[in-house]
Amino acid sequence: MDAKQVGMKLVEFCRNGSNLDAISSLYSPDIVSIEAMGSAEMPAEQRGIDKVVAKNKWWYENHDIHHARAEGPFPQQDRFAVIFDYDITPKAGPQKGKRNRFQEVALYTVKDGKIIKEEFFYDVG
Repeated sequence: MDAKQVGMKLVEFCRNGSNLDAISSLYSPDIVSIEAMGSAEMPAEQRGIDKVVAKNKWWYENHDIHHARAEGPFPQQDRFAVIFDYDITPKAGPQKGKRNRFQEVALYTVKDGKIIKEEFFYDVG
C-alpha cells in the first residue's frame, strides 16, 4: 500500500473508533511516535509498537471522549497528514473535569506499506 492507501485505512479506523485496530494492522513494529509535549508519566517520544499501544490505552483510560473526528488523509509522496478534532474531559491531572475541545494535525510517514513514524502538532500554550 502507498501512503494514500494507508492514510485512507487509518482514517476509516479512526472514524469507527478503532484506533487500536489501526495500530495493530497499519503500524510497523518499530514505529516512532512524537507528541508536541510530554511528561514524566508519558514521554513525548515513544519507540516500538508496544509503547505506542500503551500510550493510546493511557489516552483512553485518562480522558472521557465526547467527540472525535478525523479529516483526511492529505497525502504527499511517502507521507500523509490527518486533522483530528476532539472534545474531551480529562479524568486526572490539572485539567481534571474541565471539558475542552482541540484540534491536532498528525503527520505520518509510510515505508513498505506500514506507518513507521507519527508526529502530532497541536497548541501546547
